[in-house]
Formats: sequence, structure tokens, C-alpha cells
Amino acid sequence: MRDRLQDFIHFMIVEKGLAKNTVVSYERDLKHYLQYLQQVEQLQSLDTVSRIHIIQFLSYLKDQGKSAKTLARHIASIRSFHQFLLREKAVEQDPTVHIETPQLERTLPKVLNFQEVESLLETPDKTTQFGIRDRAMIELLYATGIRVSELISLDMENVHLTMGFVRCIGKGNKERIIPIGNIASKAIEEYLQESRPKLRSAKYKTEALFLNHHGNRLTRQGFWKIIKKLASEAKIEKELTPHTLRHSFATHLLENGADLRAVQEMLGHADISTTQIYTHVTKTRLKDVYTKYHPRA
Repeated sequence: MRDRLQDFIHFMIVEKGLAKNTVVSYERDLKHYLQYLQQVEQLQSLDTVSRIHIIQFLSYLKDQGKSAKTLARHIASIRSFHQFLLREKAVEQDPTVHIETPQLERTLPKVLNFQEVESLLETPDKTTQFGIRDRAMIELLYATGIRVSELISLDMENVHLTMGFVRCIGKGNKERIIPIGNIASKAIEEYLQESRPKLRSAKYKTEALFLNHHGNRLTRQGFWKIIKKLASEAKIEKELTPHTLRHSFATHLLENGADLRAVQEMLGHADISTTQIYTHVTKTRLKDVYTKYHPRA
């Protein structure tokens, strides 16, 4: 069973070109699934897996208090795995055919208002090399709506300040070009001139755009320690998630009349229905403004 899992992971990386985080998620879910099949159901072959085994596994997860979102993710992983096995003729049937995905309650993304974003951007101490770097990172995130994983993956060659755009590789290894505004460009230029040379290390000869205090590429965990600290200093009480600035970027664009298709392209969404969630956010915010300020609301 483990060999088949490794074949599947190789397929996801090489042929599907999925992002590292996505592949890690698939592998984690499927290891859990195969462990259950072997230890609880006492199965030795994937060809003996039936629909009832999968239902019992999902019931097992539910008994552990797993959310509907987690169950849906496991189902997606298991379904992709069994479809792969069928295509490879490793099994004769797909037991996931009649497995239904639980309905998820679609929650609206949390966003910062413009004043909160301004406060966050003004918080880094620009008299220090780290403050200059932090300001540049946040300006770039808010200016482009790129994911944190995309931000820390940027190399020097990916940012073109004279032409005003950044080139990043998103999910599925898809490239996209996103414009950068003047303010973000100036913040990055200041970082490249004043901060990055001081952060560089002879030990790590990296082309990474954003460096940590060791002179190596900044990690996702390192970035979120920074932004949570800045949010606390800026007295932002809203809970920040890895996508808060990305959500704020999209919402503020739409509030100011941006075309939905253009926002979809900048965010790198494959399906426009994913981008449409931000139109619901803007409507909710408009309703809040109406309720607060209209005399007969």
C-alpha cells in the first residue's frame, strides 16, 4: 500500500505539478487513511477496499471530532488516490464513486478595513533593517494579493521595479504577472538598497528576495511571527490568518470598482466562483455602512 502511495505522490508532483503544501496535505491524509485500513479494517490490498470501508473511516474521523471541512478534504484526497489506482490498473474498481462530500458552510473571509491596513503598514520601525524589510513585505502583499507562500518563494529576478510588476509561481506551477503600485515599489527599492545588503550572509548565497536574520530565505513561520507582532503593536484586534492581506487586497479592489475577472487573474484563481466570494464581502460591508449611517436604517 505504501508503494502505491509513493507512486501517487510522484504523479501529483511530476505530472500534475501541484504545489508542495498541497502534496504534503494529500500525503498526510492518505497515510492516515491507509493506516486505518491496515490496522482497523485489517486489509492488506487496496483492491479489497469497498465503499463501506471508506464510510467507516469517515465515521471514525467524525467520532474524533473532525470538522466537515476536514472530512471533505480527506474525501478529496481518497477520491483522487483511488481514481489514480484505477487509471494505473492497480485496482479493478473505484470505491469512492458514490461517496458524497459533506456540504460546507461557506464563511466570508476576514478582511482589514483601509484604516487598519494603513496602521499595519506604518507600524514597522523604518530606522532598522528589519523594519524596512517588514514594511516592504507587507506593502508587496497588499499591493499584489499574492499568497504568503508565494511571497517567501520570490527570488530577486522575479521583481521588476522599473516595469512595475512581480512574476510569481502559484498553485499548479502556474505563472502570473501582477502589477505593483508606486508605493510598494519604493518600499521594495528601499529594502534592496538599505536593508538586504546588511542581511546577506556569506554562509547562505541565496537569490531569495526576502531574507531572515541569518541571511537565508525567510520562512512562512518566520513571516507570521513578524506580522502577528506588528498587528499587536498596531492594536489590530481582528484575528489575522495567512490570507488576511490577500482577502483585503481583493475586497478593496472590488469595493473601488475593479473588474471581477481582473481580480480573478491577479489572485490566480482557476474558477471565478472562488473570486465571487469577495463580492459577498463587499455587499456585507455596504450593509454595515448603511445600517450605521442611514437615519432610517
